[in-house]
Amino acid sequence: MATCPECEFDEIETADYEEGDTFSCPECGKNLMLLGADEVEIADDEDEDLDDDDDEEDEDEEDVDEDDIDDDEETLDEDVDE
Repeated sequence: MATCPECEFDEIETADYEEGDTFSCPECGKNLMLLGADEVEIADDEDEDLDDDDDEEDEDEEDVDEDDIDDDEETLDEDVDE
């Protein structure tokens, strides 16, 4: 059994998890990551949130790029017609 570094709850069962798995402390609800046999640390929620934000920005950039391409094609078509 592991101990939560946040609330000091010392009855966290880790037998069902593998190294690198994340789970919540049953006492305080803090997200934890299993480092090794009965050793846990607080999971970095902030890093996960930043990764999610990066993904959203990438999707937005892709949308903008496609719109720019469409505008450029229309401009080229107008030039050819004249």
